Amino acid sequence: MSTAKIGDTVKVHYTGRLDDDTVFDTSCGKAPLELTIGEGNLIKGFENGLIGMEVGEKKNLVIPPEEAYGQNDEKLTTKVSRAHLPDSVQPAIGMQLQVKQKDGSIFMVWIIGMDEETVTLDANHPLAGQTLNFDVELTDIAG
Repeated sequence: MSTAKIGDTVKVHYTGRLDDDTVFDTSCGKAPLELTIGEGNLIKGFENGLIGMEVGEKKNLVIPPEEAYGQNDEKLTTKVSRAHLPDSVQPAIGMQLQVKQKDGSIFMVWIIGMDEETVTLDANHPLAGQTLNFDVELTDIAG
């Protein structure tokens, strides 16, 4: 039986959990996730964890932050004046906003704090600093 290797297009069912068992993503009830191993479209630890699996095999992947979304970087948080927010935005903790840079590119930030005059924005991925646990089942290898 063949095993998954770099360059293979595979299909996988998965459930992702944090260390406290909170589910943050799953393919349950959906079509399996399809990806080509080695293209870098998913976090490194997930793709690497599929290498060597056979169709029908189930496995638990424990992925440290360094192979997922990295450590939380304090330099990616900043306080801004509420006056810099569009009038249509009613800020709330956990709200996701798009920020346009001077070069025109857009990135996502999350509101993690606020007071009467300022809002604290965080550009870290929400799963930065987290160890991720995936229960995976390889359902197909296209080769």
